[in-house]
Amino acid sequence: MARLLSKNDVMKVLTMSDTIEILEKAFADFAEGKAIMPQRTAIQAAENNGLVLFMPAYLKGIGALGIKVVTVYKDNPIKYNLPTVIGTIILADEKTGKAVAIMDGGYLTAMRTGGAAGLASKYLARQDAKVHALFGTGGMAKTHAWAVNCVRKIEKLVLYSIDSVEKINAFKESLKDIIPCNIEIAGSAEEAASEADIVTLITSAKEPVIKREWIKKGTHINGVGAHAPAMREIDSETVAGSKVICDFIDACKIEAGDFIIPVNEGKWNWDKAYGNLGDVITGKIPGRENNDEITLFKSVGLAVQDISTALNVYNKAVEMNAGAEFDF
Repeated sequence: MARLLSKNDVMKVLTMSDTIEILEKAFADFAEGKAIMPQRTAIQAAENNGLVLFMPAYLKGIGALGIKVVTVYKDNPIKYNLPTVIGTIILADEKTGKAVAIMDGGYLTAMRTGGAAGLASKYLARQDAKVHALFGTGGMAKTHAWAVNCVRKIEKLVLYSIDSVEKINAFKESLKDIIPCNIEIAGSAEEAASEADIVTLITSAKEPVIKREWIKKGTHINGVGAHAPAMREIDSETVAGSKVICDFIDACKIEAGDFIIPVNEGKWNWDKAYGNLGDVITGKIPGRENNDEITLFKSVGLAVQDISTALNVYNKAVEMNAGAEFDF
């Protein structure tokens, strides 16, 4: 029997603390060579204005095997009343290869993406970090606020977005049940960044949202939103002045405009990338070494995050009898 899990089923069983814990193991497995993760495969469906991404992974250490399929069809909202981005995960038994679960990947992706920023903050932010500035109020912003709050005693969350006042206020209200701290809305990007101990960027910006002169000593930055070579949220000067940690350097070389653009400008080079998050977690390299350095974590998203989290969801679903069983 296999288990079919809807978005509501995934939401019912997946917590942020569990997500961060499983991601810590996943990044460690990846760093120690216990995971196989082929580069994501993209297929253009140009006649339907679509893109399909296949993201497989096998984590031998925790026994997670599967694939996430992400489709990006820009005409969906107008033509079919469907989301632009749809994610589906197939999880298999590592011993037999038999599919044991098919689950919605949308909420899980938001959780694992936010969880990675929380995990990076756990290892790279100052222990006394109290002010978190969150740039962006879109679909994934909430999980990033949640994740950072799980790893540091945040006293104030500062929000900044170019969205409407109504949308920003609605987002602020949605956080009150999970973020037990003072939540403020900044009047400018500079205002938000300049008082922050942790800055998280989860926007669709193509040009820098923050500037180096706004960032104080000892700040930790999570750069998450820019995921294409022509997009960036962080200016070249901030990149050049930071200790750079990637989810995976090889993936960032292909996708992260936050680094690709400074390289093309001659203001930074890949030799200055300090390492991967998994190397920090396993102790191969130190994370934050003093309270003055600026640390920058860049995330483009890895299949090992999806499949490890999916295994956790499946195990919890079986335990809680969530979802529906079916036989192929």
